[in-house]
Amino acid sequence: MRQFFYLVVFWVAWQAAAQADLTIEITEGVEGALPIAVVPFGWQGKAQPPQDVAGIIAADLHRSGRFKTLPQVDMLARPTRGEQVEFRDWRGLGVDNLVVGHIQPSGTSGYVVRFQLFDVYRGEQLIGYSIPTTGPNLRRTAHRIADLIYEKLMGVPGAFATRIAYITSVRQGDGPERIDLRIADADGYNPQTIVSSSEPLLSPAWSPDGRKLAYVSFEQGQSAIYVQEVFTGQRRKLTSYKGINGAPAWSPDGRKLAMALSKGGNLDIYVLDLATHKLKQLTHHYAIDTEPAWSPDGRQIVFTSDRGGKPQIYRIPSYGGPAERVTFQNPYNARASYSPDGKLLALVTREDGNYRIAVQDLESGVMQVLSQGSLDESPSFAPNSSMIIYASKAGYRGVLAAVSVDGRVRQRLALQEGDVREPVWSPYEK
Repeated sequence: MRQFFYLVVFWVAWQAAAQADLTIEITEGVEGALPIAVVPFGWQGKAQPPQDVAGIIAADLHRSGRFKTLPQVDMLARPTRGEQVEFRDWRGLGVDNLVVGHIQPSGTSGYVVRFQLFDVYRGEQLIGYSIPTTGPNLRRTAHRIADLIYEKLMGVPGAFATRIAYITSVRQGDGPERIDLRIADADGYNPQTIVSSSEPLLSPAWSPDGRKLAYVSFEQGQSAIYVQEVFTGQRRKLTSYKGINGAPAWSPDGRKLAMALSKGGNLDIYVLDLATHKLKQLTHHYAIDTEPAWSPDGRQIVFTSDRGGKPQIYRIPSYGGPAERVTFQNPYNARASYSPDGKLLALVTREDGNYRIAVQDLESGVMQVLSQGSLDESPSFAPNSSMIIYASKAGYRGVLAAVSVDGRVRQRLALQEGDVREPVWSPYEK
């Protein structure tokens, strides 16, 4: 009998807060990255706070590839409030911007985190906030501060306080392979197992509010699509038709799921209304149609089809109608998804015998190859449209990688053990 279980997720389980499931390495950053110093935050209390808030902020900014963070050992002073800052000292260190702050206890288990961001050369405060939080949420508060700093200096919202979902597989000695669907903070910390199985798990997809995951499970010997609450572990089976039940994709309003089903004998794109459970077939073609993804406005769905002889990306109105081909460069294009701003498609393309991640500008039709591997797949945009996370290979191991949409910043995310694949970036919290 196949063994299967799902775990209730307690998001505030701070015991895992100091452990990273994924180790992130910056393999390429922006030349001329913005110099910034994040001074260790002051602390008003007897024991040390449970998290190094300044260290987390600095790591986030450094990990973006767009900031050059000053090492703490090179800091001439350690101010914790704006009135303590001597801007001349920081100008001498070549720092453009400076972050200072302090933490103080509040109530029985709370904290207040205060921080200020300064323009060193003008000697001016750019932003400053006082944020109430709790011990288990200090790390997330640090990510939110990094988001605020990133937005002020880069002009676009940050995505450090978001999460990623991904599939891992680990061989247990001579026993069966254990396959997990996990979620973690965008920096790899706070890993939580959502589902664990000895059978394949595929195609995780975040709901627009970030509270649910849809995925494919083979726990009963055939594919079925499930939706599961992230915080409670409650789940329900949506489809288990004969044949293929795959590639779930949420509509932007969270009311529908697009999917690929072969219930009619051929693999086609369907849309399921989650309230009425009414199923509508969108494509009616003898070719293989799969991997649907909604446009941000909900009006279009792109999908992969070999109706032209080889896999390419096509687009169809979400209410049904004729399909039109979208990609023409390279003989293979698949697994497309829209950027949250609706300007780009991320996809897998085949170039010189290698499968790589590319983006196509929807207005001009120009495609740019971003990744450098030989077997890159499963691209997913960050909610600010600035980065794409994807699955790759490092030797014989499956790893995750990320690249900026301009190709200038690259990261590699390695699991501590086993393989990792099929990443998907969460939306912003609502």
